[in-house]
Amino acid sequence: MTYEEIVDRREVVSEMIVGIEDDEKARGDYVKLRHCPEEEAEAEAKGIGIGWLWYWVRLVLLFMCLVLLAGVFIKWVGPFLMDKEVIPMINWETKTFSPPVLAILVFASVALFPTILLPSSPSMWVAGMTFGYGYGFLLIISAAAIGISLPYFISYLFFHKIQGWLEKYPKRASILRSAGEGNWFHQFRAVTLIRVSPFPYIIYNYCAVATNVKYGPYLFGSLAGMVPETFVALYTGILIRTLADASHEHHGLSAPQIIFSVVGFALAVATTIFFTVYAKKQLKELQKEDEPLLQ
Repeated sequence: MTYEEIVDRREVVSEMIVGIEDDEKARGDYVKLRHCPEEEAEAEAKGIGIGWLWYWVRLVLLFMCLVLLAGVFIKWVGPFLMDKEVIPMINWETKTFSPPVLAILVFASVALFPTILLPSSPSMWVAGMTFGYGYGFLLIISAAAIGISLPYFISYLFFHKIQGWLEKYPKRASILRSAGEGNWFHQFRAVTLIRVSPFPYIIYNYCAVATNVKYGPYLFGSLAGMVPETFVALYTGILIRTLADASHEHHGLSAPQIIFSVVGFALAVATTIFFTVYAKKQLKELQKEDEPLLQ
């Protein structure tokens, strides 16, 4: 075979390969053209529908688990703790302090504990056990106004140190800095979301000044964000008192009381989770909106 024949055959083979590739491309384009937008939209809608269905299934399962745990706690764990810890503490409290003195102690603890970085939830439980929803809520909110104001003004003494701490942790501080941007309502909304979110509010009390949040939106946003937590704490105290009375008098709760207690406890937990997740999501969106301003 001559050299010219070999070259001719190579050219023929190359043309055949190119032709095959062109055919495959054409077929690929043809297949792509056959995709129907309506079918893609329908498939996407089915995917979204399945996602939402799975979300509600998980939510229902979570609620059922919470109800089951609450039932176990009320049936077995609760009575044991009541007899050994809660009832002796309540008896000591009622014998030692009168309601006015107890109100002063609850007010002082809720007002001062956040300043020294101590949780005030146990004091809120005592307010629910002793004063119920109405007086208990007024007592806690009025004390909380002082409890969140003292760290705000004290932090002026450590303004530059707090700013330095925020600069060391830019990712965590970006959420707090976003609260200091915008107008009065923007700051109020951001502070409210921070209070409801999992961010430790005791630390935020001292960081707010360094983020340039004004006192007005800081105060009212903090109080608004504390409302869900306050009602959950009051309900917890009332539930503890109900279980303690039933255990102390050696008679069980009636079926409606058990159902109300279990469902109420599950709703309280579910409400806390809902507000926490919602606030966390809204904070992320707010942070994205404020990124250009922070830069």
